[in-house]
Amino acid sequence: MSQQHTIDIHEPERLSRTSQPITLDERPTDPSGEFSLVLGGPLYQLLLRSRLIRPPFGNLAWRIGVITALAWLPLVPLTILSGRFAGGVRVPFLYDYEVHARLLFSLPLLILAELVVYIRMRAIAAQFIERQIVTSAIRSSFDAILSSAMRLRNSIVAEVAIVLLAFLGGPFIWRGALALGSNTWYATLTGSNLDYTAAGTWYTFVSIPVFQLILLRWYYRLFIWCRLLFQVSRLELNLVPLHPDRCCGLGFLGNIAYAFAPILAAHSGLIAGFVANRIVHEGATLPAYKFELVGMAALLLLLVLGPLCVFAPRLNRAKLAGLRTYGRLASDYAVGFAAKWAGGAAQSSEPLLGSADIQSMADLDSSFGIIRETKIVPFGKETILRFVVIIAIPLAPLALTMFSLDELLKRLLQVLL
Repeated sequence: MSQQHTIDIHEPERLSRTSQPITLDERPTDPSGEFSLVLGGPLYQLLLRSRLIRPPFGNLAWRIGVITALAWLPLVPLTILSGRFAGGVRVPFLYDYEVHARLLFSLPLLILAELVVYIRMRAIAAQFIERQIVTSAIRSSFDAILSSAMRLRNSIVAEVAIVLLAFLGGPFIWRGALALGSNTWYATLTGSNLDYTAAGTWYTFVSIPVFQLILLRWYYRLFIWCRLLFQVSRLELNLVPLHPDRCCGLGFLGNIAYAFAPILAAHSGLIAGFVANRIVHEGATLPAYKFELVGMAALLLLLVLGPLCVFAPRLNRAKLAGLRTYGRLASDYAVGFAAKWAGGAAQSSEPLLGSADIQSMADLDSSFGIIRETKIVPFGKETILRFVVIIAIPLAPLALTMFSLDELLKRLLQVLL
């Protein structure tokens, strides 16, 4: 058995500590040692065997290059040969902003996101324990939740379903919802039918499914993430309202949420390409999509910050309990302070200036202030603002459809100066 060179799909975290294959009988005993939302599953094994991944998530540039080339590069010679690369139809390949945004911007970002999420999230379980949020009384339940999440992540059934949905349903979803209703580089409009070109056939049945496979895997991982946070929030967590992060110790979850920034940017890029095509090739205007853009931004914020809101009830209860407990303590101290220094109970030889009682009163005020400022969600306005900026950056070039670059620069200078 020691000579067997297979990878255990049930516990692939071992790969983060060694580049050697692990055998079926080598199983980690501590599920909370390192947790990964992305390090596992049959497709991960396939990428390992194809050398597109070097454990745990190496060969990033090579992996992005190969997958992007598979999806985008064949379209170039095929459209050149058909005369639809830069002209010949209403929407030639060179000016199809949606396909380039999808395959040259969003696809690489979704692949990059795997490494970012792996790095930022692998210590999440340890932080729950190190901060004593998860105590020994609930440790076994916490470990069971982590193990359940890893089983879902490694599910063969789930990944087979995702592959089938991407390659069987993806082309039809794209054709019905996103394909342009005119002659393009990928199809000729004949009545109500689209007759695919060679490039269109590749794009429809290879490029689109590859992209949707990666995208659907992310949606499945986000489902696992939501489920994990919900189950953890049901435990009797040890939340301390005096914690200086103003989140009873859960503030690290807001920082982990930044790991999903590439996913937000990828979705924003998709929307930017979609809208750009409608503006340039169908005569639409940017203001016509204002509600869709605002709704998309709200939905993306909900996608990454919504799961953290499951802790709101417990954080609110911890805050109220802290205000009551420390409010009573503050009242007791304030009454004693007033009786001593204002009521004449202090010794005549004891000076007020420099008294430890004054410093203790200030410390008590500071502690009580932390409890008053405790947030009921483990993130703040700054986190929301940063995500809004991340979403807005890929959409910024759309402003050029309303103003020339010179006019846009003049307007910016007027605002700044």
